[in-house]
Amino acid sequence: MRIAVHDVSKGKNGRALPTTSLEIETGHARFVLAETELRPTVLGLIATGRMRPDTGEVTIDGTRNDRELRRRMALVDAPEVSDPHPGVTLAAVVGEELMFAGLPATPLHARRWLEQIGFAELAAHPIGTIKPSVRVRVLAELAVLRDDVEGFVLVSPDRHGGRPEGWWRIASEFADRGFAVLVIVGGSAAAVIEQLPEALETDYPTNATVPVRPLADITGSTAAIAADPAEPLEEEPPVAEPVAEPVEATTPDNVPSTSSGTSTGSATTPDQPVAEPVEGTTPDEVPSTSSGTDPETTDTDTANGAER
Repeated sequence: MRIAVHDVSKGKNGRALPTTSLEIETGHARFVLAETELRPTVLGLIATGRMRPDTGEVTIDGTRNDRELRRRMALVDAPEVSDPHPGVTLAAVVGEELMFAGLPATPLHARRWLEQIGFAELAAHPIGTIKPSVRVRVLAELAVLRDDVEGFVLVSPDRHGGRPEGWWRIASEFADRGFAVLVIVGGSAAAVIEQLPEALETDYPTNATVPVRPLADITGSTAAIAADPAEPLEEEPPVAEPVAEPVEATTPDNVPSTSSGTSTGSATTPDQPVAEPVEGTTPDEVPSTSSGTDPETTDTDTANGAER
């Protein structure tokens, strides 16, 4: 399976999403940089066929087919669209996703499923308190339970904290299992992923047109990042210490006197209609869905270009 996102944008002058192109392929994990609160969700919706872009197009195996794209690509943990409410227990999230996958979904089945993947002790914990890498593992495993799903888009895992290496290697494991994986990240996480050994030893892990800022731009350092990982990094020049000027001697007569003083949603999105934005919203706003729903496009365009 090959998904091509070609010159897509959203909103007036690309405010919701600037022009972006990328490819998602079976057996590969890719990342793309999308920053601000709004853009990662917009890109995730467009890349999985759940929102129509204002410019450009998305094809699957060379054909534009949004329904097929939605069926074969899951949208995982997208803010305000498919992310679970932080107060919902992990077992409840699992039970909901088991139901969408057509599997037995009682609390007992949810606990048994968590036991199978090694997280039974976390069943009663709110998902908002779960370690980021565990959250990604659980939500990704749930996403691929459905028979038709061949890949997924994971939205902004870096917003939960933790080290990017943890969830990026999980994404790479799913690629090794034959899934197509796209991870939408911010600049700091992207700079870390670029330097991981597995990223340096294989093809460049992103082919998106959106540039990744160098680490120097993120940290505020003036040190240059080497273009070749084998080259040494340029060190910052030492800063000279200021020399204190001599203080003019004072006498008791010339010393001045001083005074003393003192959000319930599911991890993935099954096929349900997109919520219609209310009148008066701007083109840059993203439709949100309630728990267990999935934004889906139809043949009718709304004012902001998204489909019902």
